[in-house]
Amino acid sequence: MRICIFGDSITWGACDYECGGWVERLKTYLLKNRDDVDVYNFGVSGNTTEDVLARFDQEALIMKPEVVVFAIGINDSQYSTPKANSKIGQTIFEKNIQTLVDKAKEVTGKILFIGLTKVDEAKVIPRIHRQKIKYYENGIIKKYDQVISDVCKRNSISFVSLFELLEVGDLEDGLHPNSLGHIKIFERVKPEVEKLIADIN
Repeated sequence: MRICIFGDSITWGACDYECGGWVERLKTYLLKNRDDVDVYNFGVSGNTTEDVLARFDQEALIMKPEVVVFAIGINDSQYSTPKANSKIGQTIFEKNIQTLVDKAKEVTGKILFIGLTKVDEAKVIPRIHRQKIKYYENGIIKKYDQVISDVCKRNSISFVSLFELLEVGDLEDGLHPNSLGHIKIFERVKPEVEKLIADIN
């Protein structure tokens, strides 16, 4: 059984210097406890929903996963100058999430969306990274998180809420979880993934 997880740098495992992120922790856990499950991490730093849409068909065609997990959206909410429009507007964002659902349904009926995490605004308004200035704001992130939740409800797809999960001390740089933060995400996501696996078996 193949589980493919699509997302951004948090999905990829940024700033978990102990184990490489919540996806890697999930992979390790499942490898230890099952011999019929493989986890593949398709997290790419900086990705938005549009980036995942651009690569999903090809990657899913190659992998043919039985379970598809999406953990994407916080970069869509990002803006470049104070109070400017977000990188991906909410209307387009909602359309993109629905399109991801539609595309995933062509591959499998087992789909899971992971919600967005809070940021430490003291560190990310602004966030200067590699000479680029970006802004992340919890009020905006929460609206994007709600969009994901609403689309999942309309499509009867499981949604894992993370918005209230992490505290400031769980964030390495204000945006990315540290090892403790990734552990918390792993512990929240693990039972939901196990439910999907059990439904298949």
